[in-house]
Amino acid sequence: MRLETSVTSLSWIPSEAVTGALKSSFDLGVAHYDDPPPDVLDDAESLRTADRFRFLNRLSVEVEADGGQITAARYTGAGMIGATTLRLGPVRHTFQAFSMPDLRGEPEHGEGWVRFTQTAGGRTGVPLPRKVRRPPFVQWNAPLAWTTLSLTVHADGTVESGLAGASPFPRHWVYDEKGALMSKSGVIDYKSWSNVSFGKYSPWGDQDSAAFVTAVESALERSLSSAIMRGSGTPAIRKVKRGSVLVAQGDTGDEVFLLLDGVLGVEVDGERLAEYGPGAVLGERAHLEGGTRTSSLVAVTPCKVASVHADQLDREMLEELSEGHRREATGPN
Repeated sequence: MRLETSVTSLSWIPSEAVTGALKSSFDLGVAHYDDPPPDVLDDAESLRTADRFRFLNRLSVEVEADGGQITAARYTGAGMIGATTLRLGPVRHTFQAFSMPDLRGEPEHGEGWVRFTQTAGGRTGVPLPRKVRRPPFVQWNAPLAWTTLSLTVHADGTVESGLAGASPFPRHWVYDEKGALMSKSGVIDYKSWSNVSFGKYSPWGDQDSAAFVTAVESALERSLSSAIMRGSGTPAIRKVKRGSVLVAQGDTGDEVFLLLDGVLGVEVDGERLAEYGPGAVLGERAHLEGGTRTSSLVAVTPCKVASVHADQLDREMLEELSEGHRREATGPN
């Protein structure tokens, strides 16, 4: 029996992801944030041509099985690098990114299964001069960005895949073999990435970084996210330290929150009911049910949150969101 399968990561820079001195170039429009990628990945080349991602890692494999055992296993996929477009005055210039060689581990065989790993990535073709924490204390080239994907194929045809490692920046989305969005990295750390991710502190120097993986938000939340970030009102952006409370059960409030980065926990009477990653929209129940928060939102990791008054959003959409939250976790406030 011959089996073919794949897993793909796509890496992009979401709004508000850049901090420090470089942020001004994004705010002024010299550099640009990326629009969110599609929910279904079906034409990567068109996305690259449209400058919709920074790089892509496609781990594709072919496996042959016989009698419950793996008899042959090989890689067929590869990484795909994007480009960097800068606006210099009235003119836009596109710079081809620099691709690092794909790293592929020897297929690991077990009893009736085989596991593959592949790292792909690179760096922007635009220099990023900066001070760093270790020798030579100044870097000219941009830091490296990457993902490491894993794929385990069993002789009975079942498949397990995921994000085994990734650079702290940018955002990484993971798609299954049918191109459906299945998970995403939960935390972006631009400061750490720009200071550390070069030389030996990368997979090409034998050091990877663990990825904090979160579940995918709903299509409804993606629609609400667009309304929050691009609607009639300007959202307030705030940072929440790890362990801090964004809102407390029993408080009053009418804000709805969009989690831009990090992981928020939902707690009722001190019990953790659920955790949500980037893209989650929370806080709607206080607006719908009299103004009182029915649960606390606590930062599991450092978080960045956008908020708007709930009356700027469609009430029917908020009611639908609330019903989903009730089923998931007795309802985020």
